[in-house]
Amino acid sequence: MENKKCEGCSECNKDPDMEKILSKYKQEKDNLIQILNEVQEHYGYIPESAQKAISEYLSIPMAEIYGVVTFYSRFTLKPKGKYHIAVCLGTACFVKGSEKILDRVKERLKIDVGETTKDGKFSLEATRCIGACGLAPVFTINGEVYGKSTVKMMDEVLDKYIAEN
Repeated sequence: MENKKCEGCSECNKDPDMEKILSKYKQEKDNLIQILNEVQEHYGYIPESAQKAISEYLSIPMAEIYGVVTFYSRFTLKPKGKYHIAVCLGTACFVKGSEKILDRVKERLKIDVGETTKDGKFSLEATRCIGACGLAPVFTINGEVYGKSTVKMMDEVLDKYIAEN
């Protein structure tokens, strides 16, 4: 995930990166999810300009693309931070105290679920089961799983990431 900013030329308002992505696919509606996946990987989120380009390329209404993007949790409309924190609130994790861990992250980073810190370093997500119930409570940072976690563990991990430049 590169978190690139759209750099389309101002004259024609086209994004060469987006054009390159689209050119790999036939102009068929069945390619929507694959295109969205590639856009998500490239930009780190699905920008509105990309949705418009996909809409035009596949002849699909923007509302339909928006519906797909918001239906699948894999996709996001907002850029994620360099370090994406996800706290599991599935039943096993919740019963074992994951809500306290989530509250601590919100307090430390001064952001809420779905937000990114002003410096772009951290973003926060509350997830439902991530499939690691035996390690409950669980949180992840950029996909790295921290199991049998505690508020103290979260503080230690956050301290490590905050210290990194």
